[in-house]
Amino acid sequence: MSDSAFDASGASLPAALSREARAQREARVDGAGKEHVIDAMRGFAALLVAYFHCRQVAWVGMESFHHSVGHALSLSTIAAYLTFPIAWGSAGVPIFFVISGYCIHRGGALRLAQNPNFRLDTPNFWARRFARIYPVLLAALLLTCALDWVSLQLPPVSHKVREIGLHAFLVNLFSLQGVAGKTYGSNGALWTLSLEVQFYAIYPLLFALRRRLGMTPVLALVALVNIVSAYALERHDIQFFTSYWFSWTLGAWIADARAQADTGGNAGNAGNVRPASNWLYAAAAALIALGCVAFHFGQYGAFQFWALGFACYLYRALERPRAGRARVSALSPVARVLSRFGDFSFSLYLIHLPIFVLLSSLLYRSALQMSIWPSFGFMLVAVPVACVFYRLVELPAMKWSASLKPKKRASTGAARAS
Repeated sequence: MSDSAFDASGASLPAALSREARAQREARVDGAGKEHVIDAMRGFAALLVAYFHCRQVAWVGMESFHHSVGHALSLSTIAAYLTFPIAWGSAGVPIFFVISGYCIHRGGALRLAQNPNFRLDTPNFWARRFARIYPVLLAALLLTCALDWVSLQLPPVSHKVREIGLHAFLVNLFSLQGVAGKTYGSNGALWTLSLEVQFYAIYPLLFALRRRLGMTPVLALVALVNIVSAYALERHDIQFFTSYWFSWTLGAWIADARAQADTGGNAGNAGNVRPASNWLYAAAAALIALGCVAFHFGQYGAFQFWALGFACYLYRALERPRAGRARVSALSPVARVLSRFGDFSFSLYLIHLPIFVLLSSLLYRSALQMSIWPSFGFMLVAVPVACVFYRLVELPAMKWSASLKPKKRASTGAARAS
């Protein structure tokens, strides 16, 4: 349903109503990506990836554990077997990528839906992304260096600890890990951050293609690039954004589709937006299951299935009554808790591995444990540390990024990206 109050020009509206419409439109754009389902899934993904790594650092693994304890029914054994689904914990990464594409493009998609002539303010976009990411990344690298230095003093040294010299530091600082070097020290999770930065660097091109071609043709083009890149680069262990661009662009496509639905589909090149079917949940489950099967033949193929599955889920989950999306109280208790974790999910993702490696070095001389309980204890340490890191480092970076946002303009002409 079209809402004339959100007409891009506002020329046919009385002045007072036009101002109100602009205020509503800006509020809608400013709230882009703030749906609580996004926060909950971000929290879920961060916990999933963190505990996936925690089990690798602290526990012997399911196969060795099963050979040792068999079918004993102690509380410790049952708890260990219940962690079996964490074997597919790397599925959290495509969740992050789809969410990132959605959140980054959501504001621009809404503005394009209002005004097809809207253009991205590229320098400002890059400046805000730099302010949002790099202070947190620099702090995470310094923390990794400090924690790994301690771990190196406690032989036998964990195999997770790689080089912590200046070259590796600079490679990771400039987001070239996977292309010009390895991830820094024990912080293997940083391999995805280089891809994120590369996505941000290329986003203005994707945005320009969206304006010219429409989002669906762009998604098809990116899918082709993804396949070629995977064949040319991924099989040679070169990790570049082009091999993972499809999952990120899926999120951007969802943002575009939801923007059309929210504004009545005013942008001509997007077409009519139909209500999402509940069958998308079934499709999501099937694709995620296929990803789990494909994982046994290689992580990359599984990654693609997981991205498609989560995209189906996200597209359907976001189509709820606006009031239901706006109130955290409308969520289930589990979703409310996950939404809280979503607040500091980026911090948790960036620093969890060096914490686990240090704890393992301090407490167990880097030896894998037969009991599952230490892995739970490691998480109980990492989560509050990440929360403190968020408040001391990430939150100021977010405020700095927000301070770079241009002031809202009263004019009704073509806007610039915030």
